[in-house]
Amino acid sequence: MTEEFNFDTRLIFAILNGNVSAAINQKLYNNFKQGNLNINPEQWTVLLSLWEKDGVTQQELCNETSKDKPSMTRLINNMEKMHLVVRIASKTDKRYNMIYLTKNGRELEEIARFIANRTLKEALNGLSTDELRISQNVLRKIFSNIKD
Repeated sequence: MTEEFNFDTRLIFAILNGNVSAAINQKLYNNFKQGNLNINPEQWTVLLSLWEKDGVTQQELCNETSKDKPSMTRLINNMEKMHLVVRIASKTDKRYNMIYLTKNGRELEEIARFIANRTLKEALNGLSTDELRISQNVLRKIFSNIKD
């Protein structure tokens, strides 16, 4: 016999509409600001990708961060003005620019990761290891079910 499950519709749609993500992003932004880091959560995702693999195309960053090209162009433009990244023409194909971290961008890694990890701990406060493991598996399955 299949057990009936009573969905918390408000919670499900808060998650689906991005309210949880928006709340975490706002907390991350506030924590960066408190830590005197002048970056936002969108820039954080780009930096995180570049810390893992520096010198990638804008398209690779789009794929890695799930951002569209116009949004990524705006992000990279702003990050260049902040001296966090630099565009350098590809040596193999001049039609593409490679995105590299600057010294300033590399120097943010330790403190930004510390603040982001603290923010994640705040968001996950009170959850057991088992709850976290189950939640992660559930979210991974949901994402797998709906991604193109």
